[in-house]
Amino acid sequence: MTKHPALNAMTVDVEDFFHVSAFDSIITPDQWHEYQPRVDANTRRLLDVFARNDIKSTFFVLGWVAERYPELIKEIHSQGHEIASHGYSHKRAYRQTRDEFVADVSRSKNHLEDLIGDKLIGYRAPSFSIGYDNEWAFEVLAELDFKYSSSTYPVKHDLYGTPDWPRFAYERPEKIIEIPIPTLKVLGKQVPIGGGGYFRLYPYKLTQKLIKRYLHQEKQPYSFYFHPWEIDAEQPRLKNAPLKSRFRHYINLDKTESKLERLLKDFQWSTMKDVYGVE
Repeated sequence: MTKHPALNAMTVDVEDFFHVSAFDSIITPDQWHEYQPRVDANTRRLLDVFARNDIKSTFFVLGWVAERYPELIKEIHSQGHEIASHGYSHKRAYRQTRDEFVADVSRSKNHLEDLIGDKLIGYRAPSFSIGYDNEWAFEVLAELDFKYSSSTYPVKHDLYGTPDWPRFAYERPEKIIEIPIPTLKVLGKQVPIGGGGYFRLYPYKLTQKLIKRYLHQEKQPYSFYFHPWEIDAEQPRLKNAPLKSRFRHYINLDKTESKLERLLKDFQWSTMKDVYGVE
């Protein structure tokens, strides 16, 4: 099968299973040390998948992970992938004060730049948590010399969502490029098609159809996101988590890697900075 000719952005949010927002009601940061990290091995598996398919990706790295696995971050960079920031603590941006946000993002950015000896230009807020009540976050990102963000999802969701904000990459008044997670208009509603749990939930043929429709209908680059824990069907099951959270997190983990392989073969992929021409 011939690949679709459009060039799209592949992205990975580098965090562990116990960092996710779906579990923050039962796991606090001071409990993270109680869990055996799996992010190093899972991310290295992804690096192998990308290498087999000759794909370059953007890795939005959580500072907590970078401090504990510096050699992993150096390896990602040495293989030609883009390193970007996912903040330090995985605390949603709208739950932080401006000073807390500055401290969190600065700590991550400074540590990552020291590790790889290169400048970071990209940031993604945990759980796409820049929105109506904290637009000041874009001012902070500009002040910290980021060039782009991918921190909004124009859908309705219980954890995030800015449904009436732009759907495509645009320059903010703060002089930073915001690259929203992709949505497709279906029967007047914006359907989430950017990856993550929706990628695991949807049959692959449906995902493929929706991406092709997006590329044809919108004439815009597509960007995809997911996490290393999404290819890890052997991760511990947190039985005390809310039912909805367990469903979202564990559904089809055993199918993600094979679906990802198909996705990499069916479409063309590169980093955010290359696809969107941000420098």
